[in-house]
Amino acid sequence: MMQYRRFGRTELQMPVFSCGGMRYQYKWQDVPSVMIPRGNQQNLEATIRRALEVGINHIETARGYGTSELQLGRILPILPREQLIVQTKVSPTADPKEFRQTFEKSLALLKLDYVDLLGIHGINTPERLDYSVRPGGCLDVARKLQAQGRVRFIGFSTHGPTDLIVRAIETNQFDYVNLHWYYINQFNWPAVEAAADHDMGVFIISPSDKGGMLYQPPQKLVDLCAPLSPMVFNDLFCLSHLQVHTLSLGASRPEDFDEHLKVLPLLERAAEILPPIVKRLEAAAMATLGEDWYRTWHMGLPRPEETPAGLNIPVLLWLRNLVIAYDLKEYAKVRYNLLGNGGHWFPGQKAQDVAQLDLHPCLAHSPHANKIPALLAETHELLAGQAMQRLSQQ
Repeated sequence: MMQYRRFGRTELQMPVFSCGGMRYQYKWQDVPSVMIPRGNQQNLEATIRRALEVGINHIETARGYGTSELQLGRILPILPREQLIVQTKVSPTADPKEFRQTFEKSLALLKLDYVDLLGIHGINTPERLDYSVRPGGCLDVARKLQAQGRVRFIGFSTHGPTDLIVRAIETNQFDYVNLHWYYINQFNWPAVEAAADHDMGVFIISPSDKGGMLYQPPQKLVDLCAPLSPMVFNDLFCLSHLQVHTLSLGASRPEDFDEHLKVLPLLERAAEILPPIVKRLEAAAMATLGEDWYRTWHMGLPRPEETPAGLNIPVLLWLRNLVIAYDLKEYAKVRYNLLGNGGHWFPGQKAQDVAQLDLHPCLAHSPHANKIPALLAETHELLAGQAMQRLSQQ
């Protein structure tokens, strides 16, 4: 049986899993409706019906997800509206009129009178936060839409640094937040806590993909997470924290929900099931990385904008750690080769030129300053490959 959690101040009863809309659509770009293959549309509709069948009534999409809204607009209007929680997201713009026009297009494509949740999409930089919250900005437009009954609740999504996310939360202008947080990336925990303090809904973005491509886990991770699969372990880890309300499942076909549903009967036993697995994962990391590095590697590291050539040193070292500790090499290669191509969604540069850079000034506060340049060079050798693009760029 699906379980539900109060989604913060919205008072919505949110299923602990959401049906994310960025994997089943036909294209990442808008195309005419007639171009969408019948089989693709049938698969999308079967995926939505399967979600509802298992109690996942939160359907989440975005204007930036290509044909997702258009295709959802063929099925959502024929479903019982009062049983659905529909969310779309619109990127903030310097001109709030453009934000309004984009929302109007979203609603027209979805063929709905209103959305339950409107997210300001990608508050990843101070500039995009300013576009959102300044007087007369995008948030004011969203409030007018809310007053008209076309939007019920307003939140934001983010791939930004933790301190920026906390700043956005502390404006107290948002009802919920979509952010990254899962076992291999717990850096945003202060933002999750801040959201709880402000009684906001907390939606975790892409835990199975951004959380380690757990649909194709390395054998070492499979062994460490036994008797759970890595995917089930990660879901249980996230949902064992009651500040977290829902995890986005980017299903591309109806059966993609099945593995996740195994978590539901385990939730009340999380305090018994998780500690031995977490202990094994930590022990494996310490055995391969060294306990001192495991506990202190992240201290005093500079941001990309504070680093010569814009190196994203925290991400580079984090990816190296994941390869060495858990054999997450395929995941780390995908993330590494996004650097330099991901814009504000995944900022910073790779380490191909590290030998020519003087990093000592920017590493002055790191306890590992002397060895980090060599580790960065090792990371590049380990992970360099073909440049990757975000899905929305493909």
